[in-house]
Amino acid sequence: MPDFNPAEAEFLNQVSGVIEKNISVEQFGVSELADAMNMSRSNLLRKVKKATNLSVSQLISQIRLEQGMELLRASSLNVSEVSHQVGFSSTSYFIKCFREYYGYPPGEVGKNEKSEPKPVALPAEASSNKKRDFVIGSILTAAVLITLTLITYYRKVPSQTPSVEKSIAVLPFKNDSNDSTNVYLINGLMESTLNSLQLIKDLRVISRTSAEKYRNTTKSIPEMAKELNVLYFVEGSGQKIGDKIVLNIQLIDAGSDRHLWSKQYRRETKDIFALQQEIAKNIADEIKAIITPLEENRLKKIPTENLEAYDLYLKGLNLMNNIEDENLKKAITYFKEAIAKDPQFALAYAETAIALYYLDAYKAEKKFIAEIGSYADKALLYDSKLGESLVAKALFYTHQKEYEQALPYLEKAHEYNPNSAPIIGYLADYYSNYMPNTGKYIEYALKGIRLGIASSDSITASYVYLRLGNALIQAGFVDESIKYLNKSLDYNPTNPFTRYVQAFVAYAKNGNINETKELLLKEFNKDTSRIDILQDIGKICYYMKQYDSSYKYYKRFIRIRETKKLDVYQHENLIIGTVLAKVGQTKKSEELLASYKQFVDNEKSIYKELGLAGYYCNRGDNQKGLEHLKLFSKEDNLQYWIILFFQQDPIMENANAEFKAVNDRIVKNFWSNHKKIKAKLEEEGLLKD
Repeated sequence: MPDFNPAEAEFLNQVSGVIEKNISVEQFGVSELADAMNMSRSNLLRKVKKATNLSVSQLISQIRLEQGMELLRASSLNVSEVSHQVGFSSTSYFIKCFREYYGYPPGEVGKNEKSEPKPVALPAEASSNKKRDFVIGSILTAAVLITLTLITYYRKVPSQTPSVEKSIAVLPFKNDSNDSTNVYLINGLMESTLNSLQLIKDLRVISRTSAEKYRNTTKSIPEMAKELNVLYFVEGSGQKIGDKIVLNIQLIDAGSDRHLWSKQYRRETKDIFALQQEIAKNIADEIKAIITPLEENRLKKIPTENLEAYDLYLKGLNLMNNIEDENLKKAITYFKEAIAKDPQFALAYAETAIALYYLDAYKAEKKFIAEIGSYADKALLYDSKLGESLVAKALFYTHQKEYEQALPYLEKAHEYNPNSAPIIGYLADYYSNYMPNTGKYIEYALKGIRLGIASSDSITASYVYLRLGNALIQAGFVDESIKYLNKSLDYNPTNPFTRYVQAFVAYAKNGNINETKELLLKEFNKDTSRIDILQDIGKICYYMKQYDSSYKYYKRFIRIRETKKLDVYQHENLIIGTVLAKVGQTKKSEELLASYKQFVDNEKSIYKELGLAGYYCNRGDNQKGLEHLKLFSKEDNLQYWIILFFQQDPIMENANAEFKAVNDRIVKNFWSNHKKIKAKLEEEGLLKD
């Protein structure tokens, strides 16, 4: 348990007071609390996490439930009345949450006093600014009071028998009509039914790409169930007859291949979205999945009332699965046609912005910044709680390198879509590439695994394990990284990025830099268009002081980067410029070093001070370089590559004792942080086989 101080206690007093003041408002959540506290959302999240080891959402829920317990004990209100007074519009959902928190339902309050002691309540600010009085004991000191106040956050929930996971796969629907033009409609029904089920947190729903591979399969239900690790399957078939839709849906027990439920739906075409909502709710009811009030509201939302627009959107979305420029351009055309059919189609606006971002990404000349911003804003205007709308806005800020402004939109998208693998992937990559933070990178990489690797197709699973392996090595977990990178290759032996990362992990394992060079060359020879590997081979040669060889690779890299006008690897210009100076390319070297200085001056990540230290040492100003290195030594969550290769940098050859002392402090801090991360992962059982 962390040490508590009066300032933290006072902060929690204020937080709990604001929550209790709004406790009956169901929609009062993280953003509303941040506004009421006059704090940024990210700052609120950090402070609450530090003080309580809970997320803000967990804290709000806990206070609601504890207030509910107080009302049940001290008033004559029934369970339904209490649930509404503490912000639950659904009595059944309140009962579920109460049971999970206390270990028994609210109707049994008074019968379980011995098995569940009353939690210590949080102090709160009353409207008169006077603190609420607490009868903890007549001789408690202020320090003891603070400790008791905060103990509630660390109270363990009574152990319960874990509920059976409600896992389900929606198989591709079949077109019963001889008219092949109806296929899009049947596919659309399958897609929308799947999307609706995925909104229900109490379900684990297999992704569309994983289910799609069984469209023409001859495998039995039990065989598919074993591969996907699910308990239920949904099968569907239908046809369009005039302006009517006839749809047959069956729910199947995966283990026994027994039909549990079936129903035929006959609806008008214009009722397609109401139909898929009804199907989703019928299925959830049948397998006793709990739908929260918030989820029910989202289920009622339809993406568009225009079926032609939805058809065009689905065609564009299909092309987004392969992010090549030509596919992106075609997808954008479909999305814009969909918008023309429905000018308030938020999903189409969001996907247009996302497609434009990828079309423009990594290009030196940014053509679509204004368009990306415009489409993202339209998406938010028409649906501010849509994950894709929030991601689109985040990508807009990312495109402008305003990473701190992008983060709240990604976090909000994750809050609204906690089980979205793409959003979790964005957050993982954000903390890997844009604002590096090894702890956060591992956190989101692990969340990707927790979504259920069995629900992914082999290629997706390979990249999920690759992301986790990469996250682990960046925090110094060499053997664990090797394990997950091997799993990545088990799912997809041809994954080119896994073997790329493995080349560097090999160096972390055995310190043989020549082996790493050979492994990188092997991967590059498989695909000579890989400029990511090309520049890394040049860099490895630099560390080996093979400047002529390094120049050979960097010369080719520079030509490709300039010819294709790519805005990539600007952070490597210091090393590239140094190599060019070593081989007598003075003019080009100075250009690259000037470009690097401009880049690092605008850098906003934790590596800015390290970049400046390297620059000034390169220019011969060791004193200024040392000053910046000292500032960098205060940073946390560094990537392991910094520890491994900084000491190999030829620039360190002439480092004095003070330089080496600062470097030793950086290394020590890294391993201290590594131990903290390791302890947390072991506590959660995430470093076990």
